[in-house]
Amino acid sequence: MKILGTFQKVKPTSNTPSVFHNKYDSNMSFLNAEWRKLALANYKVDPEILTEYVPKYTELDLWKGDCYVSLVGFMFLNTKLLGIKVPFHINFEEVNLRFYVRYNDDGKWKWGVVFVKEIVPKSAITFVANTIYKENYATYPMRHSWVENEASREIKYAWKVGSQWQIFHLDAAINTSEIEEGSECEFITEHYWGYAQHGSKTVEYEVTHPRWKQYVVNDYKIEVDFGAVYGSKFAFLNNQTPSSVHLAEGSEITVESRRFIDQ
Repeated sequence: MKILGTFQKVKPTSNTPSVFHNKYDSNMSFLNAEWRKLALANYKVDPEILTEYVPKYTELDLWKGDCYVSLVGFMFLNTKLLGIKVPFHINFEEVNLRFYVRYNDDGKWKWGVVFVKEIVPKSAITFVANTIYKENYATYPMRHSWVENEASREIKYAWKVGSQWQIFHLDAAINTSEIEEGSECEFITEHYWGYAQHGSKTVEYEVTHPRWKQYVVNDYKIEVDFGAVYGSKFAFLNNQTPSSVHLAEGSEITVESRRFIDQ
């Protein structure tokens, strides 16, 4: 058995944020990092639930008529802010709840995501992301483990809200496979823009990365109190089974500079 990551507690501390295109260019990027072992649990929901969260000028992006929210856990690795590695803020966990939107930019559709909440163990990251990108970050103790053997790999992300640890655990294949074109998994992983509401304006930023590969998920366990973590409006997810669960390998990514949309 090969242990790739330790299941260790990371307490909140006091600089860095998060979200996605198909070129990797680090020259002028706000943030460079790797996103690795992305666990994604996807739920079909009533679009009306998300109406108040949809940023101005964007609209919900549906896949085959269905509206999705996704619980996503992953690792930030080798993180650099404006080309600089900030001590104690290089490798850390993130777990978020997100949904999918699109924006018509002068006749060209951009496919993006909106975050209900993003959780990290570093308060400085929360401050930077919320201040500059107007995101919805929160800081909680977090931990993770990556373990693999000859037959499979186990990925686990956990975060503590109050006295309760929330857990997202996957058992998956050891080898990667291609993500099928036109599949639900492609829809979930191929959104390359981030959007957030800021007053009467909408914040837009691009996240660049190559097309990802996946590990086939054999089993999963989600022990999350969605109401406690994301608010009572999402408590119904406690009793809902995901329509799919994926594990993507991830890659190097960049987060580009923000811009404001104010039509």
